[in-house]
Amino acid sequence: MIPTIELFSTMSWEDYELLDCGDSLKLERFGAYRFVRPEHQAVWKPALSPKEWEKADAVFLPTSDESGGKWQYNRKIEPQWKMHYQDLTFMARTSNSRHLGVFPEQATHWDWIRDQISAYHKPVNVLNLFGYTGLASVAAVKAGANVTHLDASKKSVQYAKDNQMLSGLENKPIRWIIDDAVKFVGREARRGIRYEGIILDPPKFGRGPKGEVWEFFKMLPYLLQEIKPVLSPKPLFLVITAYAIRASALSLHFTIQEMMKSYKGALSSGELVVNEKSAGRILSLAITSRWSSL
Repeated sequence: MIPTIELFSTMSWEDYELLDCGDSLKLERFGAYRFVRPEHQAVWKPALSPKEWEKADAVFLPTSDESGGKWQYNRKIEPQWKMHYQDLTFMARTSNSRHLGVFPEQATHWDWIRDQISAYHKPVNVLNLFGYTGLASVAAVKAGANVTHLDASKKSVQYAKDNQMLSGLENKPIRWIIDDAVKFVGREARRGIRYEGIILDPPKFGRGPKGEVWEFFKMLPYLLQEIKPVLSPKPLFLVITAYAIRASALSLHFTIQEMMKSYKGALSSGELVVNEKSAGRILSLAITSRWSSL
């Protein structure tokens, strides 16, 4: 059966807007501030005038290095500032990369994860690998799950802890792990630890805390193979997101379909998108697959 490729988005944001995009750039509002960042998917022309784009508080200027570049500030902004999504509170900030500590397009996943956990009516253990600044972890624990959050970056894990506190959830059960994802999952399997929910947001390329190399196409099949032993006999959900890779949502769909074929559930795959305010266009930012037993 040929799967239907879906578009996943949310209209629930108040603190974020994609104001305009085009010429391989996007103009966004994060809270009170406007930013211009590179976006190779936006191959069309901007709808807003150059004067509107010039109102940006900061512009990220990339270098030839894929993740390199620097921020050019047109006016002074706070080092970090609070943002909200529904009942979650977290910090956004500029850094040495183009990222601002939150991927707004993933809010649709936060909603979906919370729906899965809330509808289950049983204890749920969730493993969030490559957890970054922890908003999926915070959403899961808010819904009542016990969460294990892993990232190779000590700085990102501290950022995630701060976001947990900002949402008033510091007493909720999140276990924080700084480790290589593949090695950690192997140890969890040997310890007999099982999870009803799995959240995966693997990078295209990265390094673990001891220099372990992660390359998406080489390591993802191996990681998924290692994850199967830590899945509960009756898993609840699995969600995976992939950015900046030369693969389609179909590739991800059939990979997860093969992994979960022995479990009864439904799989949906497609693209994470945001809706542009200026001209109503839809900007695709990542591919994703979501499996659920519900």
